[in-house]
Amino acid sequence: MALRFDPSTHVWRLFAAFWIVVAMLAVVGWGQIARRDAEASALRQASTAAALHASVLRSELERHRSLPMVMALDPDLADLLTDPGLGPSVLNRKFEGLARDVRAAAIYLLDTGGTALAASNWREPTSFVGSNYRFRPYFHEAMRDGQAAFFALGTVSGRPGLYLSRRVDDPAGRPIGVIVAKVEFDVLEQDWRASGEPTYVTDANGVVLITTVPDWRFRTTRPLSQEQRRQFSAEHTSGTAALADMPFPAGRDDLIRITQGLPSDLYARTAQPLADMGWTLTLLSASQAQISRAILAAQTLALLSVSLLAGLSGILLRRRQRARSRAVEAEAAPLDLERQIDLRTVELRTANTRLSHEIDERRRLEKSRQDLQDELIQANKLATLGQIAAGVAHEINQPIAAIRTHADSAGLYLDRADTAAAARSLSTIGGLTERIGAITDELRAFSRKTRSEVVAVAVDAAIDGTLLLIGARLRERGVTLSRDVPVPGLRVRAERNRLEQVILNLLQNAVEALEGVADPAIVIAVRQTGNRVSIAVSDNGPGVSPEVRDRLFTPFTTDKTDGLGLGLVISRDIVAGFGGELTYRPGPAGAAFQIVLARAK
Repeated sequence: MALRFDPSTHVWRLFAAFWIVVAMLAVVGWGQIARRDAEASALRQASTAAALHASVLRSELERHRSLPMVMALDPDLADLLTDPGLGPSVLNRKFEGLARDVRAAAIYLLDTGGTALAASNWREPTSFVGSNYRFRPYFHEAMRDGQAAFFALGTVSGRPGLYLSRRVDDPAGRPIGVIVAKVEFDVLEQDWRASGEPTYVTDANGVVLITTVPDWRFRTTRPLSQEQRRQFSAEHTSGTAALADMPFPAGRDDLIRITQGLPSDLYARTAQPLADMGWTLTLLSASQAQISRAILAAQTLALLSVSLLAGLSGILLRRRQRARSRAVEAEAAPLDLERQIDLRTVELRTANTRLSHEIDERRRLEKSRQDLQDELIQANKLATLGQIAAGVAHEINQPIAAIRTHADSAGLYLDRADTAAAARSLSTIGGLTERIGAITDELRAFSRKTRSEVVAVAVDAAIDGTLLLIGARLRERGVTLSRDVPVPGLRVRAERNRLEQVILNLLQNAVEALEGVADPAIVIAVRQTGNRVSIAVSDNGPGVSPEVRDRLFTPFTTDKTDGLGLGLVISRDIVAGFGGELTYRPGPAGAAFQIVLARAK
């Protein structure tokens, strides 16, 4: 029986072989790219850490470098050097205290022969006093050049350190001695060691001076000549150290494998020059784990990406095969498809019609709610006007009576041919009519049933308009009104007439709350905080009762005997329409309400 060849099986075998090859190439290629990037990143991180270590070392050197220069000017040094019979006790104590304050290992004074006359360690068994250091380079270089810096092991203490020296001259400019300060770097090396990154500093000859690995001190990063080795030995620079080579080769910034002296690892090596000292700081950062993680992550990502692409292409291939099968089925059932489309279209049309009806109904209800809110706000306006009507009438009657008086006076002045006096009376009448006009205009604008867009409204103008309406009532009740506006000219996003309505409601409530209060007072304070402006109305009345406070902005909540409890609710809705908020906060004495609105440009 002959086997039947299945072309789809052959296609899938070719598909699998192709994507296996692609996956292998992607894993290898992305791994190499990730290795290069990770090595570059490790070198950058090591360079940053080396720069930080170098900065700390420079700071430490600069802190001590000026010490010998300043001490060389001390007259006590010159006195002892010119007359050793004076005794070193004063300088011994001075050096001792100074070394303790600046954290110097030792401070001592040498005469022209190199003998120490005074030292900060004069109390210790290893005192430098009386010892001769003529053989040290820092002595004869300072006598010759005026100053010197020399790193070496101490001949007495055996501890490494940097010797900073300065020549001391007499008033005639003749050298009479050398002042020396020794700086040790134990604390600095300990701090570097805590960072976990091996670090060492070499001089111009490549000799390691400062290091976090004690075994590396006075090793060399490059070969030294026999003359250099004899000089190191003669100057007691390295003591008994053999000036052996470092356990790894010197070189530029790169990645090196270290197996001796440190945990075996691949280290990123970078150097920072200290040009003023001729030194070079080198930092080693363990990077094998970081590079391995980066390579593994890249290879994993490559494998996942290829797998995803293979999966997508497999899906597309499978869909193509199924599409061919469905094409046959689709050609056999066109009528059924058309019927299903017609049915779905009818359902969508019905749903769309129902949704349109619901939208129209929602819009109608929203318009009814808005109309009802506008009517409520207008009713609140008219109710407020009714409460202040007597004050407004009094405010208008006063200038009318004054107009009548000045009109009679102007007639008398004209009968006497006193035109100047008549002109003054007529001018006064003009000012009084302007005042009446301002009051009536404000009253008409306030009572008008309008609803405009939110615009920029001047806070000062809104407060002035409100006070035109309620000012007479405040004076009638003997209320002292204070305005605290440290930044004039502020403008907010609001609608002026409705903002005046809110301020008027708050002032009206404050006036009613001050009934029977001795020395009643109201304060209107305006503050700007960033892009928000607050208008606070506070009084020194009894405040809001605790049982009402939590429900203050709930409709029909009030502590007035004849109040409906809608004024604050309406005011809060108006402010919310401006995008702001109206809140209550107890004042030091009385109550305080705060309007917060967005500042307008």
